[in-house]
Amino acid sequence: MSAATLLLPALMIAAVWFLAALDGALAGRAAGRPVGPAAAAVEPVRATARLLVGQRRSTLAADGLLRWAGIASLIVAAVLAAAVVPLGERPLVDLSVGVVWFNAMEVVAWAAVWLVGWGPNGALSLVGGYRFVAQGLSYELPHMFAIITAALAAGSLRITDIVDAQAGLWFVVLMPAAFVVYLLSAAAMAFWGPFDAPVARDTAGGAAAELSGVDRLLFAAGRRLLLVAAAAMAVPLFLGGGHGPWLPAWAWVGLKTAAVLAVLVWLRHRLPTIRMDRWAEISWVVLVPLTIVQALVVALVVLARAGM
Repeated sequence: MSAATLLLPALMIAAVWFLAALDGALAGRAAGRPVGPAAAAVEPVRATARLLVGQRRSTLAADGLLRWAGIASLIVAAVLAAAVVPLGERPLVDLSVGVVWFNAMEVVAWAAVWLVGWGPNGALSLVGGYRFVAQGLSYELPHMFAIITAALAAGSLRITDIVDAQAGLWFVVLMPAAFVVYLLSAAAMAFWGPFDAPVARDTAGGAAAELSGVDRLLFAAGRRLLLVAAAAMAVPLFLGGGHGPWLPAWAWVGLKTAAVLAVLVWLRHRLPTIRMDRWAEISWVVLVPLTIVQALVVALVVLARAGM
């Protein structure tokens, strides 16, 4: 058990390194400065070293306790969310309500980012924190409907039961709309790509505007850990978990997670930042009805199978 407990953070750190390397490579290519694989692999290490030795600054009357509580909560929430994701055939913690636990850890991220924005006692950082709360209110309902649809198809809230239910057919085939909505909400949860308004340039970095040195490093790490956890959860919910030919279950989980991360990184460099009002409109007018219809279709399929 202790070995597995240490393995999860190590795997998440490796996934964050892969994410940062791929993101840097695509950013260099978009800027007309192609980056080789070796340079892309080394750049995250260099960026980490620069932040580790960077000077920390603080604003007037800043609340350091709130800031650190937010940063620590973001990292802890990401790790605890990943604890119910099967690394192969079994997760670190196989809860009977794994879907609920995962969603609850995501909600912790709301408070974490808001605290990070509130702590520095700065206007721009506070705007970033409130932007994330507004973004969360928009993505949470379609996100919840998407993951509950997968649980509905499996007839269980346990993640391993959802994986077992996909032995013959992956849920992405049965519920493609829920899968797409989940990916969008996963990016919004980690304020990534077109959903980076909480840390956007128009507010000088938003929630991270007043962070520097180790503080900025840990906040960026928490954000990427959250994205890794969300991408990894897409595998057991919609992509069959460890099911696949020839390779062992853990290898399939790793490959599928890397593929989902690659899609999310690619989207970041293809789509512009979405304004909060536009995202709220898309979420409530389009995504919520879409996920409800998808859940109803899956419910009818489940009832038809039960009748047979």
